[in-house]
Amino acid sequence: MPHHVLETPLTETQVRALKVGDTVTLERTLFGIRDGTLIALFDRGRETRLDLHGHALIHTAPNVRKMPVSNENPTGYAPLCIGTTTSQRLERFTRPLMERYGPRLIIGKGGMGPQTLAAFGDLGGAYLAVVGGAAALQTTWIEAIEDVDLDDLHPESLWRFRIKGFGPLMVAMDSHGGSLYARVQGEATARRDAILAGLGASD
Repeated sequence: MPHHVLETPLTETQVRALKVGDTVTLERTLFGIRDGTLIALFDRGRETRLDLHGHALIHTAPNVRKMPVSNENPTGYAPLCIGTTTSQRLERFTRPLMERYGPRLIIGKGGMGPQTLAAFGDLGGAYLAVVGGAAALQTTWIEAIEDVDLDDLHPESLWRFRIKGFGPLMVAMDSHGGSLYARVQGEATARRDAILAGLGASD
């Protein structure tokens, strides 16, 4: 499968070139977002000054250390552990997030559902999977925390990370209706049905 090295922000054409099974390494900028951030933006009327258009978002509430402001730590935060959270519970936010703020990629673990897949098809997006438990490795791909907004929600603030060699990540959902998770679920269901039929049983 092809490997793509992509510098954010991305165009719709770049994202629609991604297919399930491809791998991606990201460069330059990545935004961290989580439940509290999305609830604030879409349920509580908050806004952000950060420009997410064309960017990649990672589902995270990072562990950071407060530091003196410096060239190395321009926000006064240093990354300690930037892990990912399970994405499925954020399903209802994908379409409004893409429509209002224009991000192209979502990074997380566990996958997302049919509403997200439909939004990717309509708007041009993809889901990149991270292996659970790899937070220590992921953190080495983050050079600095460049900016932070909605920081009263800490640690579920909106974070802007400077990244280098963030990946490889697997394309697990694409803009063409492809979903690794739906495929695995379909295969598992078919095997279960075959086993039950062989036993003369049914649901």
